[in-house]
Amino acid sequence: MEPKQLAMYRKINNSPRSVLYYSTSLINGKDTIQYVKFKSDPETDEGFAYKLTLGSVSGTLVLARPKYNGTLSFLRLGMDGNLVIYTYYDKVFWGGYEKTFSLFDRDSIWETECQLPERCGDFGVCEDNQCVACPSEKGLLGWSKSCEPNKLTSCAAKDFHYYKVEGVDHYMSKYTRGSGPVKVEDCGKKCTSDCKCFGYFYKEDTSRCWLAYDLMTLTKVSNSTHLGFIKVPNK
Repeated sequence: MEPKQLAMYRKINNSPRSVLYYSTSLINGKDTIQYVKFKSDPETDEGFAYKLTLGSVSGTLVLARPKYNGTLSFLRLGMDGNLVIYTYYDKVFWGGYEKTFSLFDRDSIWETECQLPERCGDFGVCEDNQCVACPSEKGLLGWSKSCEPNKLTSCAAKDFHYYKVEGVDHYMSKYTRGSGPVKVEDCGKKCTSDCKCFGYFYKEDTSRCWLAYDLMTLTKVSNSTHLGFIKVPNK
């Protein structure tokens, strides 16, 4: 929880700071968020449907609307970074828990699965909620769970180079501004001089730069001027 928004960050071992991968305001972005409360309330006196909400003095977000008593609901941040709600229906003998909300989901109005950093494991390109490609120097190859970035043996500039991936965004670039405006060459120099940098991402239309301290899931976008440059060791 931040003064003006609810934010979700990913902690990266070799990064100087956590990386933002999702944020949202609570209706009125002018007010400072002092608290956030998760509630389950009947929509009408009859209680045919319940609204599961996150609320504060600045507004309320309706996350889910189960068509039964949703009092027995809880909100959980999963190990994969997804925010979900589970609701228990006590009128059945087994299988009473149901996932009534998932922030990163193919059917969600909030975010797609491609924005979830770990959607494609250690490395991969995501499109329409599916991991569709494994980036490499040879181009985009078929994706599998074994897809991973090349391991660097040295951080000396003479021992590695970059290959380019066109039409992709890193998960951090949607909710952060990056640095810039800056030339793509200068963006690359920042990554080259930083041993912990795995690659850099650059948007030619805005001249903004992002340094990546992990790669994980890249999202396929229609704008081919959104570029990724991935460090790879010299042979």
